[in-house]
Amino acid sequence: MQIDTTPLSGVLILTPVRHGDARGFFSESWNRRTLAEAGLDLPDFVQDNHSISMRAGTLRGLHYQAPPHAQGKLVRCGRGRLFDVAVDARRGSSTFGQWFGTELSFENGRQLWVPAGFLHGFVTREPETEIVYKCTAHYDRACDGAVAWDSLGIDWGVNDPILSDKDRAAPAFADWTSPFEVTP
Repeated sequence: MQIDTTPLSGVLILTPVRHGDARGFFSESWNRRTLAEAGLDLPDFVQDNHSISMRAGTLRGLHYQAPPHAQGKLVRCGRGRLFDVAVDARRGSSTFGQWFGTELSFENGRQLWVPAGFLHGFVTREPETEIVYKCTAHYDRACDGAVAWDSLGIDWGVNDPILSDKDRAAPAFADWTSPFEVTP
């Protein structure tokens, strides 16, 4: 597995090897031993999520789960293409409020590791785009939150995205108090 760092400490791009032939391909998208041998000790995953967005330009985020149910996420695109974003929301971090985005697609097979303490969001680039992600904590409605997608200067590549009511009503980053802090 290829492991690439990003400008945000802890956020990683993981690209599994694909073994292909005339039938298609096989890929091991997650293997604790392989990652441990590469020096990564990611938390245990307790939940898998899968969603589909029927139209290009669907934007979901920026979402988070507050402590004590803060989630790390290993995100990949099962079908289609999307632009995936992580925002450092850890108070006291030297990169607080900064974001990193990358394209995830069925074609490139990349995955984005988004640790707990980061906001997460994505916008679809193609119709019928599927996103699949592993989470390190169970969903808890009381800890669920969102920050306005357009409050951090992220270049999503869309001007008028398709949004949920939750995302449309989310507070701006500057008006929001983060529940996350840098942990030693």
